[in-house]
Amino acid sequence: MGKATNIVWHKAAVTKQDRQLQNGHGSCVLWFTGLSGSGKSTLANAVSAELYRRGMNEYVLDGDNIRHGLNRDLGFSEADRTENIRRIGEVAKLFVDSGMIVATAFISPFRSDRDQVRALFEEGDFIEVFVDCPLAECERRDPKQLYAKARRGEIKDFTGIDSPYEPPVQPEITIHTDLLSVEKAVEQIFVYLYRKNII
Repeated sequence: MGKATNIVWHKAAVTKQDRQLQNGHGSCVLWFTGLSGSGKSTLANAVSAELYRRGMNEYVLDGDNIRHGLNRDLGFSEADRTENIRRIGEVAKLFVDSGMIVATAFISPFRSDRDQVRALFEEGDFIEVFVDCPLAECERRDPKQLYAKARRGEIKDFTGIDSPYEPPVQPEITIHTDLLSVEKAVEQIFVYLYRKNII
């Protein structure tokens, strides 16, 4: 199947800035990255719930949920992981353009993939949140028993076991979930959003 040709970008009548003005807050993507079990989904949903409580337009794109639909045709090879993140980046960009604050919870193990997603966004719209938790602690938690299965060889190409995780070099926010409560972590993220005049 060839790539689409003869297509032209159609400029929208309503801009991102128009939507932000109507919403009363900025829009951005909070890109939560970290090992499985580090707390990405927990944090993304906690932030989203607090934004909702405050009357702000928000949404969560979760890795497992997206693989049930949009990305159900992808596996966990390096090429498929890259395509998974590329698609999510494009979807997140649409959410940001719609004036929403979108939180994504994906391992997104490769720096180059995250950098390519960052390049899709205007300056300040992509906020990388490194959910920093030691592998040993993630394995101890192992909420889905994935590490145990990977150690037994039942899951191949599992990040942290037989596939690498490349931590961010200069993330906008780093959350140490082995040291902070969910409430304190959410507070740290909101401090950043206030400081950047997003909310």
